[in-house]
Amino acid sequence: MTVTADQISRTLAGVNTGLFIGGQWRSTQQTIAVEDPSTGETIAQVADASPADGLLALDAACDAAADWAATDPRVRGEILRKAFELLTARAEEFALLMTLEMGKPLAEARGEVAYGAEFFRWFSEEAVRISGSYSVAPSGGTRLLTMKQAVGPCYAITPWNFPLAMGTRKIGPALAAGCTIVVKPAALTPLTMLALGQVLAEAGVPDGVVNIITTSSSGAVSEPIISDPRLRKLTFTGSTGVGRSLIEQSAQRVLKVSMELGGNAPFLVFADADLDRAVDGAMLAKMRNIGEACTAANRFIVHESVADEFGRRMAERMAALKVGRGIDDGVQVGPLIESKAIDKVSELVADATDRGGRILTGGDTTGERGYFYQPTVISGVSPDSDIFAEEIFGPVAPITTFVDDDEAISLANATEYGLVSYFFTENLSKALTVAERLESGMVGVNQGIVSNPAAPFGGVKASGIGREGGREGIEEYLETKYVGIAL
Repeated sequence: MTVTADQISRTLAGVNTGLFIGGQWRSTQQTIAVEDPSTGETIAQVADASPADGLLALDAACDAAADWAATDPRVRGEILRKAFELLTARAEEFALLMTLEMGKPLAEARGEVAYGAEFFRWFSEEAVRISGSYSVAPSGGTRLLTMKQAVGPCYAITPWNFPLAMGTRKIGPALAAGCTIVVKPAALTPLTMLALGQVLAEAGVPDGVVNIITTSSSGAVSEPIISDPRLRKLTFTGSTGVGRSLIEQSAQRVLKVSMELGGNAPFLVFADADLDRAVDGAMLAKMRNIGEACTAANRFIVHESVADEFGRRMAERMAALKVGRGIDDGVQVGPLIESKAIDKVSELVADATDRGGRILTGGDTTGERGYFYQPTVISGVSPDSDIFAEEIFGPVAPITTFVDDDEAISLANATEYGLVSYFFTENLSKALTVAERLESGMVGVNQGIVSNPAAPFGGVKASGIGREGGREGIEEYLETKYVGIAL
């Protein structure tokens, strides 16, 4: 279906572009230009919060904290359920908004709406399952009671690449647990989160429980919030470098933190793999979100006996993808987020080829405007190449080979990151042993997507702290209190 100029205009006009603080929309003197990465044109101006605005948002969250924590779990759950229903009903509107500000094709944007909304449904059901325990002390004279209570006011910093889902994955469990929250979306893609604020208000979230601030000065606005003694939790999704800095800041106040940081996902193809399934999985793992995902396959490690055939099939599939503006019919690959992203991908590809890699397809920018890069496959890449050490965040698949399983595992684990790993094999015994040996918080076996609201999402090593989603997700927003009762 072709998107009309009128649809675009109505969608953009429907978003309140102020700061959402204490249930009210506030304008600011300064604004931030939001750009369509497929054209380079400004599509909106949103409020640009100051440090004082950030503290006003925290004030609102703190003022609402006690009442929200005391709200019946069933009521909290029903509000989240209503938000899920409203978001689902407005899926097309949200998908178009995401495509306009981030660039992903509409089909993928629709998928993110479904995925993101599911966190509200999942945690609406978890709200009523928060439990504690009761037991008799071994000595017999005391009863041991444990209870779970809301952590308190939270600060959530979300990235640009999944403007909806990275927010719902934090807001859902926070609200279910009884926490209030201040959300700061990325300045590159703030519109989707602002639209979500309108949905949450309509769903019945009380004033001050969710507050949204947009700013071009993330560090200046975040610092006083993080250092404020009233804040109890910091949650961040983004680069490991920024995450390290935030952890250091939060250590001064011993804040509870959860961090979903960078990735460098290996994608292993063993000699016995079903190549049809492996290539299908590779396309999903590599090209989801134009490759701009922390879970994207970053290093393809393929057994030497099947590497040529795997590379040929992968190149054929990548070359067939239609690149263009995400709102256009049939487009499968949209633009990268900004010009700096194009520069980084180009530098990584150049380094890989300088070290002996051979381009099988792609390898260059495309289009007269916007930030487009061709889907690219490079074979014979040296493991010492920069492209194997850094997140690509683009549609590039570098392939290297291995001889035996130990070498494959060694190559896969040769990184400071440990978010997700993928591998393909038809041997059940190998599947179990390889999954155990891979140093990552998540493993995809014969599949190219692992993200699921019902499963714990998160990494090890420099890829983060804590988990989001699953039963584990709500625990990040709860504290355990022990009460000893003498008889």
